[in-house]
Amino acid sequence: MSATATPANPRSRVLVASLIGTTIEFYDFYAYATAAVLVFPALFFPAGDPTTALLASFAVFGAAMVARPIGAIFFGHLGDRLGRKTTLVISLLTMGIATFLIGALPTYQSVGWVATALLVLMRLAQGFALGGEWSGAALVATENAPAGKRAIFGTFPQLGAPLGFIISNGLFLTIAALLSAEGADPTKPSQAFLDWGWRVPFLFSAVMVAVGLWVRLRLVESDVFTKSQDAGLVRKVPLASVVRNQGKQLVLGTFFMLATYVLFYLMTAFSLSFGTAAKDIAVPGLGYGYTTFVLMLIFGVIFFGIFTMVSGPLAERFGRRRLLIVVTLAIIVFGLLWVPLVDAGTPGVLLWLVLGFSLMGLTFGPMGALLPELFPTSVRYTGSGVSYNVASILGAAVAPFIAVALWKQADGSPLLVGVYLSVMAVITLVSLLIGKETRDVVLEEASEKTAVGG
Repeated sequence: MSATATPANPRSRVLVASLIGTTIEFYDFYAYATAAVLVFPALFFPAGDPTTALLASFAVFGAAMVARPIGAIFFGHLGDRLGRKTTLVISLLTMGIATFLIGALPTYQSVGWVATALLVLMRLAQGFALGGEWSGAALVATENAPAGKRAIFGTFPQLGAPLGFIISNGLFLTIAALLSAEGADPTKPSQAFLDWGWRVPFLFSAVMVAVGLWVRLRLVESDVFTKSQDAGLVRKVPLASVVRNQGKQLVLGTFFMLATYVLFYLMTAFSLSFGTAAKDIAVPGLGYGYTTFVLMLIFGVIFFGIFTMVSGPLAERFGRRRLLIVVTLAIIVFGLLWVPLVDAGTPGVLLWLVLGFSLMGLTFGPMGALLPELFPTSVRYTGSGVSYNVASILGAAVAPFIAVALWKQADGSPLLVGVYLSVMAVITLVSLLIGKETRDVVLEEASEKTAVGG
């Protein structure tokens, strides 16, 4: 039984390797999300209507989500056939190179539509890389976890999301503050920031990737994967095997993640647009300055990190399914409270952010264990990755785009956006009620029969 076997990797190395990689990957992803709101509409998507430019910028943001399932299939194939370590190194390099190149791109004013096309290409590369990153990091954590601590270990790759957000936005915030012009509109970036300041966070990713590579290259394969490989259970085409034998798990895993993804991107990408939009425009927002609202976001994301860690022990004690059912019910209620919360002034907006990010931690944390537990070792990288990333299309790819459209439809009110979140959470709730508890699942395959799904 793998849960009681002595892991080949020291626990500290497992936790750091699973955490640092996802932190870097999410940092890169958030860097784009922030720039998509702050500078890309002006630099890469010029249009007479600011809302149209913002929607175009978010459409490219969503395009990366479409690339993620393709990355999940590609890296899942490598991870299930060659091993987790090599695959994680390749995915991290891909993300790092793409992010660095975004920081070096010419703008629309310089080369026209070529700049937009290059940005789309780099964004697709980011999504492709992230498609293989998360599942590999989750497997490194869970396949090396001691007995009774799989959900706790599984929260470490999840912590990369709040940490990446804080580092990325903190860096954007610092640069924007340093380059701000006296008397300038606080809701808009300065000219110096538009000229070159926005590039620094993307270029800085190269330093973080170097650190991540150093940690990951010191890993060895998990005992669980090595035993599966030695037993001859490696699949020639993992995707075909998982679709044929674990189709139900693929579908359920996808919808388990739906509410998580929608909440995730509404509270990050959309909230930044809504929070910093002026109150006296056609589609009004909350009217906060960029610096003020990002500080409020970072305050909320701290609760994201705290409750991600809290979710691990809760998922071990009460089970993944029971915890997620309760949290999903809370998300449904939360979506219906958006208007009274944001209408209550700054205290209400802060409470809105704290509640949203706390629920995000509680729903996102257990996924690091739950999705890998749905699949046998021979297809675990592919299965968990495809579920996680197909959900990105249904949730994250369209969430910011739909949210901006609903926000515009409601003349600046977030009412319809909150209702949209609640509806998506209802779908997740139904899938959880259909699914089964996975806490007591044994990750190590005992036989060929188990590997092919019986």
